[in-house]
Amino acid sequence: MKAFQILLVLLAMALMPACNQKKADSQAENREVTQEDNDLLEQARALFSPLPDLADNADNVLTQQKIELGKKLYYDKRLSKDENVSCNSCHDLEKYGVDNLPTSPGDEGETGDRNSPTVLNAALHFVQFWDGRAKDVEEQAGGPILNPVEMGIPSEEFLIERLSGIEEYQQLYADAFPGEEDPLTYANTQKAIGAFERILLTPSAFDRYLEGDVFALDEDQRKGLFEFLDHGCTTCHMGVLLGGNMFHKFGVYDEYWKYTKSENIDEGLAAISGEPGQKFMFKVPSLRNVEKTFPYYHDGSVMELGEAVRIMGKTQLDQEMSDEEVASIQAFLKSLTGNVPEEALQGGA
Repeated sequence: MKAFQILLVLLAMALMPACNQKKADSQAENREVTQEDNDLLEQARALFSPLPDLADNADNVLTQQKIELGKKLYYDKRLSKDENVSCNSCHDLEKYGVDNLPTSPGDEGETGDRNSPTVLNAALHFVQFWDGRAKDVEEQAGGPILNPVEMGIPSEEFLIERLSGIEEYQQLYADAFPGEEDPLTYANTQKAIGAFERILLTPSAFDRYLEGDVFALDEDQRKGLFEFLDHGCTTCHMGVLLGGNMFHKFGVYDEYWKYTKSENIDEGLAAISGEPGQKFMFKVPSLRNVEKTFPYYHDGSVMELGEAVRIMGKTQLDQEMSDEEVASIQAFLKSLTGNVPEEALQGGA
């Protein structure tokens, strides 16, 4: 009898979380949407957009064969000279498309001078790299492979000769680019990797909110959204990606390195353009999945999201945010965390 009573207690404990969740869901469903809720949603809809279903490119039509080839190339260390790193080494899809390091080690262990940004949703950015030197993910895909500090392949011809000696790739390229006399080319390698990256979209609770589900964000997250809007964070972080659609100076009101403790002062766009007016300008990063894509900024100098929010308030908005305000904005930013598509993961279908 005692054993039976213990079993009932254990069963009740097991069912309690599900019951509590159903109760919470029921309360949310039964709560009336207030005018304040509607006003906040309308403000958000005026500045943000849900993620599209597809990040397409008319010059690189997506096919399943092209995506499958791109996925194999993305994970293949043979795309680096000494076969030590792959695209996924710096842009690990198990870690939301980053490696959580300030700067990433390349094929020979040497690190670059800028943080590796996430590849998730990157196909929707208006340009690629922190300085915008690539127009799209297809062009971007070809850069690190030939970069001596990153993947170290000495030439396009070197890579194509290597891949041409692999029977599996001969078939995969032929399937991905049917009708082409010589499908195994460097340009097609870029197109295939780009095609794969175009499926790396991560819709989140915030998208459901923008589509009209007010309670897709909990009360703390809605309060954080209000703070985000009220503080003027949307000066830079707006649109479908909450960023990724413009260049902006880092350090509008004060020199950024005073706050980030950066050891190397990066002049951003001015480093490649030579234009004094472009000093310290960088592509504004997307805030989607920002909870997971630490460390932050072009040099990966800040590890904590709350600290990054506080620094942005000071350097970009000339505002000293309270601990409560920072925590509130952080709560909202967590609603931007989505899920990496299962089929994109190495073991995924």
